[in-house]
Amino acid sequence: MSANPTELVTRLRVPVRAGLTRPLAWRTHQLQRLRALLTECGPDIAAALHEDLHKPEKEAYDYEIDFTVREIDHLLSHLETWLTPESVPASGYGYPDGTTAATRYDPLGVVLVIGTWNYPVQLLLAPIAGALAAGNTVVAKPSDIAEATSALFGQLLPQYFDADTLVVVEGGVPETTALLAEPFDHIFFTGGAAVGRIVMTAAAAQLTPVTLELGGKSPAFVDRDTDLTEVAARLTATKFSNAGQTCVAPDYVLTDPDTASALAAALTDAVAERFGSDPATSTHYGRIVSQRHFDRLVPLLDSGRLVTGGKHDRDRNYIAPTVLTDVAADSPVMQQEIFGPILPIVLVADLDHAIEFITDRDKPLALYVFTESDTTRERLITETSSGGISFGLPMAQLRDSDLPFGGVGASGMGHYHGRYSLETFSHKKAILHVPLT
Repeated sequence: MSANPTELVTRLRVPVRAGLTRPLAWRTHQLQRLRALLTECGPDIAAALHEDLHKPEKEAYDYEIDFTVREIDHLLSHLETWLTPESVPASGYGYPDGTTAATRYDPLGVVLVIGTWNYPVQLLLAPIAGALAAGNTVVAKPSDIAEATSALFGQLLPQYFDADTLVVVEGGVPETTALLAEPFDHIFFTGGAAVGRIVMTAAAAQLTPVTLELGGKSPAFVDRDTDLTEVAARLTATKFSNAGQTCVAPDYVLTDPDTASALAAALTDAVAERFGSDPATSTHYGRIVSQRHFDRLVPLLDSGRLVTGGKHDRDRNYIAPTVLTDVAADSPVMQQEIFGPILPIVLVADLDHAIEFITDRDKPLALYVFTESDTTRERLITETSSGGISFGLPMAQLRDSDLPFGGVGASGMGHYHGRYSLETFSHKKAILHVPLT
């Protein structure tokens, strides 16, 4: 750590208390600097992502660099309007004539953003964009698992931001633990539930509010009336991007026995179409981030009957895109979020049993549905609980800055993107003016 964490937080608090971060011009300038970093350093960022995750260049831009640029552009387009104080009815009992009421967004202060390794650009910089748009200063903590990306941000962010606006703290558990002991005004964490509990416990000691973006097992329900060729193509494109290491990826498929057989065949074709006969040679397919995660995933390959894939190479952290069927609900692959390129197909008799299966488990970050039935759509909206629900295309809800992104229950708390980021990183202050005469 380059400086004592207490000194860092104290320094970052000075401009907030002085009101320097409140003007729209300050906020806009910070967003423009972040945008410039992404656009000017795109090749270096893509190279770091390839070193950490063997992430294909197209994925690096689609899901990381350009994704974050679009989020920044959305904030820049709407921020002035969102920051305008909003008048509300002064409806309290006994107010005299002339009483007015309004709300406005105030900066919280100093924000800690803890990123994660699977999308080490988007999941660090998109929350930072929201924090800066809300007029806060920021401590950025990249994931030490994505070593190349962390080192690059440790180099680049100080070049684009003043030391009293944004600082980067690299390192692992000791550095994060030291930061969590400080009285931040908000902590934004993306990662697993186990560490999320640690973050929340540490924040409680300081009465610091938290946003926890966690994850969980996001199901996909495939109805019998759908175009299975297109369903398989969309599941393949989303499940196996970033080698399955995506918090909102479809974790498993629920469908009836007849549909499962046809879907398994369609998925086999879709994987071959997207990655070729040997995905290990494909320039469109990533790798597992570390041998520790590789060793966690390989035993899960025995959780059902192999449909396609299954090949793996520890020296290269490679696991082929894999589809399993005849997967029991109590099998190892169904006991935890997979976070890897393994897609189990679990049989359910019908929609009623699918709903029961989903609701009997922790609330997922997302639910994906392929159906042509309006009734089925409405039942899944009203009879299940998830961070979000997307019909027809997994992970699409993440790309819409007008939609809140976040979990519920075990999959997280709080949300962000677009105006929801401004709300998360601001205090909505009530303002009442009662005339004296």
